[in-house]
Amino acid sequence: MTINLTVTQVLAGLGVLLALVTVWRAGSRKAKAAANTARVGARLLSLTGRVVVTAGAIVGVQWLVITHGRDSTLLWAVLGLPALFSAYTLTKALTVTAVDGPRRRGDRR
Repeated sequence: MTINLTVTQVLAGLGVLLALVTVWRAGSRKAKAAANTARVGARLLSLTGRVVVTAGAIVGVQWLVITHGRDSTLLWAVLGLPALFSAYTLTKALTVTAVDGPRRRGDRR
């Protein structure tokens, strides 16, 4: 049994194969982009939750010390320590030390 294909049929087959590979790769890229977007959104939501819980804990301890504490040193510690931590965090977050652009596959770190 022999297969007789013309040049036109071979080129048409290669064209269909190339189109399938292109569509598959484009779908793969879109899926990766969608997964990355979902991951970034989940990180933001997780970070927001942790910030709210931590702020609630700090405010709760401060409220207890202010309403029930009589020691002024304890009051300054309870009010000053969170202020120092938040100032450090904000300073670190707002200080730009390097600009990292998107990396390509073969680039070094």
